[in-house]
Amino acid sequence: MELQIKELRKKDYNKVIQYAIKGMHFNMYLDNKVALNLYGRYFWYLELTNATQVISAYMGDELAGVLVADMKGEQKPYKSFGKGLYIKAFDWIQNTFFKESVGIYDKTNKEMLTEYKSKNNPDGEIRFLVANPNIKIKGIGTFLLNELEKREKGKEIYLFTDDQCTYQFYEHRGFDRVGEKDIEMDMNNKKVHLKCLLYRKKIK
Repeated sequence: MELQIKELRKKDYNKVIQYAIKGMHFNMYLDNKVALNLYGRYFWYLELTNATQVISAYMGDELAGVLVADMKGEQKPYKSFGKGLYIKAFDWIQNTFFKESVGIYDKTNKEMLTEYKSKNNPDGEIRFLVANPNIKIKGIGTFLLNELEKREKGKEIYLFTDDQCTYQFYEHRGFDRVGEKDIEMDMNNKKVHLKCLLYRKKIK
């Protein structure tokens, strides 16, 4: 059975959230299952409402992976009042109670982006890319990237990641590392060391 590009079904949103929790190692920062799922939903709503494109791959009826992109000049069709309220509430919680953890991560990425944009004029960002860990086939991420690149030829894209994620995937697919910074976050009374990374690629 081959991978196919299809519209992401709303009933699969919960699957995307679980893939994000596992693939992005959110359990490094949160050890409470309820809090973990609430944060996973916040993360997904944040990515979705900022998306101009949500590219999803299916194998038959099973969701195989999702790529979320925010391209300059394109509409953001996934915004909603309810998702916006959820994001604002969670932002308040983070800024009040977790400013020295998540806030450091976001601040560092913004600093790298400012430096990158001082010399470049990118056309968009890959905000999120995840594959279904339960499907034992290779090439899902590449399949999704190829679809985006077919749609956005000639454009420059960038993305953020860190050394706890599979950043080598992007290096093997023609992305250049244009920013990196080491940070230390205090999460659940333990020190977490991360290297924040910024990549870019000119699509040919």
